[in-house]
Amino acid sequence: MTVQQRRERDRAKRQELIVRTARELAEAEGWDAVTTRRLSERIEYSQPVLYSHFANKDAIVTAVAEQGIVELSAAIKTARRKHVERYDLLRAVAVAYLDFAAANPALYEAMFTLDVGLRFAQPDSPPALREAFAQLAATFDTLVEDPAEVGTFTEVAWAALHGLATLTRAGRLSDGHHDARIDLLITRLLA
Repeated sequence: MTVQQRRERDRAKRQELIVRTARELAEAEGWDAVTTRRLSERIEYSQPVLYSHFANKDAIVTAVAEQGIVELSAAIKTARRKHVERYDLLRAVAVAYLDFAAANPALYEAMFTLDVGLRFAQPDSPPALREAFAQLAATFDTLVEDPAEVGTFTEVAWAALHGLATLTRAGRLSDGHHDARIDLLITRLLA
């Protein structure tokens, strides 16, 4: 291993440490608790070292969000592979999506609530975003007769899942109806 390769490896490890620490801190205390000062204390590197990896806190949150999008995409892909029948497929994807959001509230917030500049369905969207949307679209494409409508249908179905995730997390939905809401959503999507 060359000196340059070692430096690149060490730099990648520091960057991953920063992202992981930001994510852990956000899940424990919320995104307001994530500051460059606290991160530098936790990772035991100076703030200038942190700034050599990320321009600011928003850039760190963006990196965390992109990591989360990769994980959510993998969860959807796994759920899709387990089922062939449409109802079971849609339910498995919905459950995977909602379970991911519930298990990772701060991560989900970074991915879809905080304005970190990540935009889906744009020509310059990062590959991870395009892949995540493609996983959702592959879930819903058999429900749409006109291939030109797959993207729009996917956005509407995704918005419904996001609404359920967000309202559930905020405690705004009645208790005891989680499964019924999922079943109703799937029934309507299949109609």
